[in-house]
Amino acid sequence: CTTIEEVGSTGVGALTLGFLALAVTSVVMVAKAANADAERRKYYFTNTFICAVATFSYFAMLSGQGWTAIAGCRQFFYVRYLDWLVTTPLIILNLGLIAGQDWVTIVAVIGADVLMVIAGYMGAVSVVTTVKWFWFLFGMAMFLPVVYSLARTFRETVITRKVRFLRLI
Repeated sequence: CTTIEEVGSTGVGALTLGFLALAVTSVVMVAKAANADAERRKYYFTNTFICAVATFSYFAMLSGQGWTAIAGCRQFFYVRYLDWLVTTPLIILNLGLIAGQDWVTIVAVIGADVLMVIAGYMGAVSVVTTVKWFWFLFGMAMFLPVVYSLARTFRETVITRKVRFLRLI
């Protein structure tokens, strides 16, 4: 590549806003965790790490790190996939804890989510169109159980444990 298609001024503005919003949210979550009882503290700390990892990811993108040039001479932010590899399992963990879901189900959903992110990354860096589509299909195969579990299994657990959930909120 002689020239790489990089993020423009609008993209830099969006990355800056994302970075600032996530950084402020990270600080707010730490403050809330410090004043929360033991039951609620675990949720705030999980949220803190979710926001902090995303903050680091946005800062990396904003400062010109965490990317490489890929086919088509375009800027590819692999740091997003590292972010998702950490934050989406934490989001699932947080939702599972809030729902009162059993650990086996939470870990199974996290496993499917991690495979989905890996498939997404592999599809994004693949050059051959057919290979990209296979990675997409693998990712979708992992996405479906994640969505099903969140929309159905976690929801049913909340409904059966309504009293505990209502005390939490």
